[in-house]
Amino acid sequence: MGRRTRARGLALSLISLAALLPAVQGCRGRHETPGEIEGRRLPAAVVAGRDARRREVSPALRRDEVATQILFGDLHVHTTFSIDAFALSLPVLQGEGAHPPADACDFARYCSALDFWSINDHAESLTPQHWRETVDSIRRCNAVAGDPADPDVVAFLGWEWSQVGATAEEHYGHKNVILRGLDDADVPTRPIAAPPQTLVDAFDFQRSWWEGIQVPLRDPLGARRYFDFSRFRAELLEVPRCAGGVGVRELPDDCQEVAATPAELFSKLAEWDVDSLVIPHGTSWGFYTPPRSSLAKQLARGQHDPQRQLLFEVYSGHGGSEEYRDWSPYERAADGVTTCPAPGPGYLPCCWQAGEIVRSRCGDIDADRCEKRVQDARRDYLAAGMVGHLTVPGATAQDWKDCGQCRDCFAPAFNFRPLGSAQYALAVSDFGRGGAAREPRRFRFGFIGSSDVHSARPGTGYKELERVAMTEAGGPRSRDWAERLAGVPATMSDVSVPLDREAAADVPPARRWESERQSSFFLTGGLAAVHSRGRGRDAIWSALRHRHVYGTSGDRILLWFDLLETHRGDLPMGSEVVLKRNPRFRVRAAGAFEQEPGCPEHARAGLTADRLARLCRGECYNPSGRRRRISRIEVVRVRPQAHAGEAVADLVEDPWRTLSCAADAEVCTVEFADEEFVDAGRESVYYVRAIQEPTMAVNAAGLRCTFDASGRCEESRPCYGDWRTPRDDDCLAPIEERAWSSPIFVTPARSITSR
Repeated sequence: MGRRTRARGLALSLISLAALLPAVQGCRGRHETPGEIEGRRLPAAVVAGRDARRREVSPALRRDEVATQILFGDLHVHTTFSIDAFALSLPVLQGEGAHPPADACDFARYCSALDFWSINDHAESLTPQHWRETVDSIRRCNAVAGDPADPDVVAFLGWEWSQVGATAEEHYGHKNVILRGLDDADVPTRPIAAPPQTLVDAFDFQRSWWEGIQVPLRDPLGARRYFDFSRFRAELLEVPRCAGGVGVRELPDDCQEVAATPAELFSKLAEWDVDSLVIPHGTSWGFYTPPRSSLAKQLARGQHDPQRQLLFEVYSGHGGSEEYRDWSPYERAADGVTTCPAPGPGYLPCCWQAGEIVRSRCGDIDADRCEKRVQDARRDYLAAGMVGHLTVPGATAQDWKDCGQCRDCFAPAFNFRPLGSAQYALAVSDFGRGGAAREPRRFRFGFIGSSDVHSARPGTGYKELERVAMTEAGGPRSRDWAERLAGVPATMSDVSVPLDREAAADVPPARRWESERQSSFFLTGGLAAVHSRGRGRDAIWSALRHRHVYGTSGDRILLWFDLLETHRGDLPMGSEVVLKRNPRFRVRAAGAFEQEPGCPEHARAGLTADRLARLCRGECYNPSGRRRRISRIEVVRVRPQAHAGEAVADLVEDPWRTLSCAADAEVCTVEFADEEFVDAGRESVYYVRAIQEPTMAVNAAGLRCTFDASGRCEESRPCYGDWRTPRDDDCLAPIEERAWSSPIFVTPARSITSR
């Protein structure tokens, strides 16, 4: 028996060696290429039919009005030119291999059937060669699209500026830069990165030669992909940082240009003098945003460019960033000392839960000693900052229950940060030094949804399926691999363990970012919709610039929101206006089409069966003739701060109005007015949500808590991205898909002091 076992082991070793040999021969790895676009332009009848079905429910227009059409797109798409996307593509994380820019082009055209999209790989991981290849691939995608005035799909060029600060004061977050044009004069020589080391180091699997060879040795069938990743990192690390104090057009082509703050980013974009938009996103995501990080500081002069930063990503595949809540993960006294707040009806602070986990381990010790351990645990959690969860050794994802999460938000982002929400952004004002500015600085954001997908799949929300492929959920394929990548979990202790930030920096990313709990919050992603006067690039860009846009949670809901009968006529969403009377509004909304299984004939004809299977997973946007019902319209009113220190909680009215829709109406049409506007004498901001009837969606229930009678989470059942949740379990739960209009900004005439 022993001889047979040894023989079997030797045979397996030889098979592994044979599989590894070709990869070892190419252990320098292959350069990650942009891939080849395989699909051709869609048949004109397909595009015309898609547009006609949307126009069927469009509002009637007067003769003097110019017809607009609604187009859907995704302005936040990553490929394996992004280092995090490349890491997620590795076999050890159940990845599918390379998904380069060409895949995104084919996916947008044939799988998700978008009208426009943009590429937004992290600038921090784009070498000069990869940037040139990105530009070329996007140009090729547009060349396929046919007549530039009437293309089937418009592809925009862009990148992501991915800044992460260690503290709330240093953190500005991530922003997507979108470029209008594709000619050489319209494209910077290089993207502008944030200080890059954090992102690059987070995916360092080869801190030594030996560590770099361990994973390929243990996974010989996937070895070549690991060597490709090593080459990707090596190419990136070879790029020198551009010198400071030199004009952007005077810098060499082969360096990495860096902006440490939004002010520097906007300054460099102004120096390049190219038409661009900058879109903040991830502002409420707690996995990299420090607690109490606030958008308010970005209203300071220079940190916000109102000519470029016009749009806000209110929803993505990482969850919602819309709603403000008046709770905080910690409290800070006047002397700077932080304390842990008690739980409230809708929020459990994680510092509090750290104490409760330790309390459950007290055993038979006396109550005073146990209480001291509890208080120590809460202090240790707060002192550790973003890695507080590591101060309670042996704590599982279930032990933390639903701490840090917004219980009553729609599909919230993980470890929700309310001071980064869209509603907070609309409410805050900057009154200048001493609060004496005559006209305060405020954000004037339009709203969009996006996917933030990392597998070159723009617009993944067209169907609710394939959780691992169509969302960011993913993880080690076995417990053994989890421990090899992230280390063996700490042994359970009955006391907390202090952890300083220097020690936290050595913690593997999978543990530092709470990836186990985070996987339950990955969704199929949202969409940006534009009211455009044509299908061409310039028409779409004009709609984006004028904020004639709205976002959806993924379904192609049709939405119109207008301010009626002003001195400028009826005004669409995104408008700013000064009024002497109370405003009156109209909303029209139609639900998304229910989907048929499989792919339509033109998709099956346009891509090979193998490519449809790999990119689309055999499922495409395939609308039936039946629309889902819009159940209600919710109106949100925000009154921006009129003086410094005014409490934001008193300024956000959500919902301010709820208007029901007829059960048998294909199109819901409602009107409302604000009869308090003139008497209030202050600016008001209005936007609407069109709420669709419940349907099932991936990860819609988050941590899947069971709640007690008082609304507290008794037990959570995370939907893991790793081996513990089967790949074919999509963790479906009911959700009310929705669309968010861009706001309309209304100022009473008598409140204007200077313009």
